[in-house]
Amino acid sequence: MNCKCIYNLRLNHMDIALTPDTYTPSIDDAGNYIDTIPILKHGLLCLCGTRTDKRYETNAKFAMHVKTKTHQKWLMTLNQNKANHYVQMLEHKELLENQRKIIGHLEKQLSQKNRMIDYLTEELLNKHVKPQPSVNLLDINE
Repeated sequence: MNCKCIYNLRLNHMDIALTPDTYTPSIDDAGNYIDTIPILKHGLLCLCGTRTDKRYETNAKFAMHVKTKTHQKWLMTLNQNKANHYVQMLEHKELLENQRKIIGHLEKQLSQKNRMIDYLTEELLNKHVKPQPSVNLLDINE
């Protein structure tokens, strides 16, 4: 007996929102910021100030965007402030190192306090569990 069974499988579809990449200009051999069109996987956001919420879906649209006056001015400002960016990077690096030290110190304190809590909890439980010596009340008069 040949039996053909058809199953209807119903899948719930969820829309997945992919976050676009954020554009960062490249650096040429002279150390200047230059525009290069990256491969767009999930769109591209450019933070140059024209429209920070604008998502560029194709290379052609982004290529047109990098030719705008606002984007060109942003790129020129980046190049003019290279020294400031370097100083900022050094400050951020120092801040990050200090934060790592603080976090390490706080983690050590937390670990010590957790051990103390465990020890005191154990002591408290042992105190309540200790058997009390029984007293035979009939032997009191003797």
